[in-house]
Amino acid sequence: MAKVEIHLWWLELDLAAKEWLRENLEAETLPEPVLAAVVASGGDVVNGTLTVREWNFIETQSEFVD
Repeated sequence: MAKVEIHLWWLELDLAAKEWLRENLEAETLPEPVLAAVVASGGDVVNGTLTVREWNFIETQSEFVD
């Protein structure tokens, strides 16, 4: 199964999870509710966190007006 790119699953992610990710950039582990929200939206979590590319997207391209 092909990995879904963040720009696609980010749109489906709930606001609370988006806020947590923005406030905790490059966290080594995601709390269970955020991890579950990412997976439910189509994202993939490896070793408890996101990829460098995904963190970069959150920092530079995610909009705060959701």
